[in-house]
Amino acid sequence: MSYLRAFWNSPYTFWFILALPGLPIIGGLLREGEKLEHLLHPSGEFAARFLIVSLMITPLMFLTNGQRWVRWLLARRRYIGVAAGCYAALHLAIYLLDKGSLGPILEDLVKIGIWTGWLASLIFIPLTITSNDWSISKLGRSWKSLQKLAYPAAALVLAHWILLDFKIGPALVHFTPLILLQAYRYVHVTNKRKERKLTAHA
Repeated sequence: MSYLRAFWNSPYTFWFILALPGLPIIGGLLREGEKLEHLLHPSGEFAARFLIVSLMITPLMFLTNGQRWVRWLLARRRYIGVAAGCYAALHLAIYLLDKGSLGPILEDLVKIGIWTGWLASLIFIPLTITSNDWSISKLGRSWKSLQKLAYPAAALVLAHWILLDFKIGPALVHFTPLILLQAYRYVHVTNKRKERKLTAHA
């Protein structure tokens, strides 16, 4: 049982799980005749999913009073965030390969759905490269402030999805749990602050 627990808790096992959705996408890139546009959506979708999961963990801690499975996820939140950044990079790489040259890429920039995606990708870069112990120790308190950029990145990803797909349903199916949990977090934190103020004045 101890070996099984060690295997399950290993970061390498978790990284393997996070990499699984990318294997068929990479396989598609390597296959001749595969249409790149068919790989765009799944790569972007998994970037969004992992970003959403990473942002859901803190409000879930409040909602569940820190149950064991949520604490397990919390300990691996940085891995999930890095996975989101990697899938976003893969999504961008597929987009660039699909366009093939600079001209079509520049033509696309007039579309709001495209530049929201570019902005989200730019935000992913510092979030991903600073998700390590060295960056945390060097940046100190600034690290948490930097990581808060994940929230505007999520808003941009939602806009990118809706404006390009023109189907609000699938996007909301993914993002509604996050929106509801963040609303709960805001109410929870606000109530706790009020309780502390009342206690201080009592």
